[in-house]
Amino acid sequence: MTGTWIAVLATAAGCYAFKLAGLTVPARLLARPRVRRFAELVPVALLAALAATQSATSGHAIDLDPARLAGMGAAIAALALRAPFLVVIVVAAVTAAGLRAAGVS
Repeated sequence: MTGTWIAVLATAAGCYAFKLAGLTVPARLLARPRVRRFAELVPVALLAALAATQSATSGHAIDLDPARLAGMGAAIAALALRAPFLVVIVVAAVTAAGLRAAGVS
């Protein structure tokens, strides 16, 4: 087994352990308002950081690709209009693909 597969399996086991830990947290711990607020906001912050990183970088370099940034902007606009999540994804993809088809890269 290569080092890559060992890393993949270790990451999968770690993700499963985190998921299991989240499901086994006692209700009395989540009854605290501060802990509940933290548990509600952490996924949002992590997804926002992931979206920002993926839209503005390529590999180890900052890459401000106009089509990708326009897709992100279209997604933000759709979210602001309270569109369903699937619509947000389609709007972002169509915007980026349309700009790429038009030669903007």
